Amino acid sequence: MDAQEGTQQSQQLILAHKVFLLKHRDVPDIEKVRLKDEVLNTVKSNYMTPYYENLVADKVLDLDHSVLDSMRAKNEEEIKKIDEKIADAEENLGESEVREAHLAKFLYFIQIGEKEKALEQLKVTENKTVAVGQKMDLVFYSLQIGFFYMDFDLISKSIDTAKNLFEKGGDWERKNRLKVYEGLYCMSTRNFKKAANLFLDSISTFTTYELFPYDTFIFYTVLTSIISLDRVSLKQKVVDAPEILTVIGKIPHLSEFLNSLYNCQYKSFFLAFAGLTEQIKMDRCLHLHFRFYMREIRTVVYSQFLESYKSVTIEAMAKAFGVTVEFIDQELSRFIAAGKLHCKIDKVAGVLETNRPDAKNALYQATIKQGDFLLNRIQKLSRVIDL
Repeated sequence: MDAQEGTQQSQQLILAHKVFLLKHRDVPDIEKVRLKDEVLNTVKSNYMTPYYENLVADKVLDLDHSVLDSMRAKNEEEIKKIDEKIADAEENLGESEVREAHLAKFLYFIQIGEKEKALEQLKVTENKTVAVGQKMDLVFYSLQIGFFYMDFDLISKSIDTAKNLFEKGGDWERKNRLKVYEGLYCMSTRNFKKAANLFLDSISTFTTYELFPYDTFIFYTVLTSIISLDRVSLKQKVVDAPEILTVIGKIPHLSEFLNSLYNCQYKSFFLAFAGLTEQIKMDRCLHLHFRFYMREIRTVVYSQFLESYKSVTIEAMAKAFGVTVEFIDQELSRFIAAGKLHCKIDKVAGVLETNRPDAKNALYQATIKQGDFLLNRIQKLSRVIDL
């Protein structure tokens, strides 16, 4: 896996995205012809025998025995060379050379898409590694394997390993990189709030180009922030953030999406969101959460609109959003029933009446609850003391 220096995305993560598009039902057939050629060329140039076999089994690529045999022969030849280097290092050289030889074998297994053997070799390499920085680099490799295969169990365990290592030391650059990896994991597992916080923390220190380009990072940051932050925080951390302002214009519809929401231009907001839907559907980490994100963003925008009113006609709201009265009626009915919006519909008068929970009342209820909990703890403590 190419954890390249500089600003290049890992070639294997680019490959994984192309394979995802090949399997996507909304990608046109003519586009899939081009993608199939690109995937096959990448697989052949990296001699990815095990991965090729998986793609054939998934009916993504067609089986070519001559290609398979030549790649397998190349793999056997390379592994034999690496094993000879390991044996030579163990007999004639020092510990660091032994580690480098084992690391080379680990990286070769990653290159050819041999996941299980790569993870076995990772353990061997870890045992030969002493420096915390080098151990962290191995964790980043395992995280990239996790994102290549979308193995969330491996990603979660690797993040925990990294955090444990940081307790023993570690530099800020690697800590900041880990935040982006964890943010991507949180976003991919629908924890958008935590993802937004991690992305925003990393916005001025981003160096994780092996995962995705900076434009994609800003795209993810804006999408997760809009449904996670309150209006004031959104203004401070996103709308006015210089790092976001320098890039957001390069991403189609994203600037209009963010600014029209903040400026309460609801017709423009929905037009911009319609333009973004294709990008979300075609994203390998977001596509599974498309419907959920649609619901969340509509909850945010409807709540923002209704916050300004004690009551408003359904017709006025429909006009503000550029949709029909029937559409708004159906939409709000669903969100109210799900407990997402605090209002009620008066169908006779054609009016929406908001019934937001009173903040003082909520605070009073919370205080009573905490008081009861404290009294229970004191009573239990007094019984222990009496004994």
